[in-house]
Amino acid sequence: MGVVSAAEGQAAAGAAGIAPSSIPVIVPVIVPVVDLMGGALVRAQRGERHRYAPWSSPLGDGGRDPLGLADALARRAGSDTLYVADLDALQGGAAQLDLLRALLVRAPRRRLWLDAGFADAGAARALLARLGDLAERVDPVHASESMHDAGAVAGCFDPADPVGARALLSLDRRDGRRLDAAGLWEQPRHWPRRVIVMTLERVGSDGGPDLDTLAALHRRAPEVMLIGAGGLRGAADLRRAAAAGARAWLVASALHDGRLGDGG
Repeated sequence: MGVVSAAEGQAAAGAAGIAPSSIPVIVPVIVPVVDLMGGALVRAQRGERHRYAPWSSPLGDGGRDPLGLADALARRAGSDTLYVADLDALQGGAAQLDLLRALLVRAPRRRLWLDAGFADAGAARALLARLGDLAERVDPVHASESMHDAGAVAGCFDPADPVGARALLSLDRRDGRRLDAAGLWEQPRHWPRRVIVMTLERVGSDGGPDLDTLAALHRRAPEVMLIGAGGLRGAADLRRAAAAGARAWLVASALHDGRLGDGG
């Protein structure tokens, strides 16, 4: 099974002048997940952040060498893009700027899809400004769980703004409940061109992906590039995800243990 990087898939779409959802694909693009907390690369478990602990992975040790482990995940997936959740920032603490800078400096072609608990467009721009020129390779992820009201959406996905034009939306839910004070689940007219469908209770669970939710969103907005997250177990799930409308999937566990990637 061949795997292309998220960056390559998006570049091909842009060069052709077509929407990513119209690209014929066999399997969705794999985007490795890097969850950072307290300076470590941690293993997510069902969105229960108090349970997260550093990865002890066949690919490396997330406590002793988070940057090396992130590099190994990228190599295994064949991806120039990493989805990074800064869990310190997500939980109201300071962003892990040194780690974010290092992830970018050590791989000049790398892009980050960064979720740092941005409450609004201003918060995203403020953090990116602190990254200097490296911010050009960071696409902010605005998560529905982090936006506290409908007013927070203003400017987040403005196509005329360089940052807003490349921002992603994450539609978050847990145990069937939408985490969505801003009401974005019901407003596809406000969605950007790339939307993550995040089912938190499936993250790190090995319980299989939530394809029903993703398929329903695909029917509502077939022009949007939908990116699944949570529960992916292997190649069979990737094929099912493609049939449901996914064009990419955020993956951690199945890369760490070799079920997907260069050995999967």
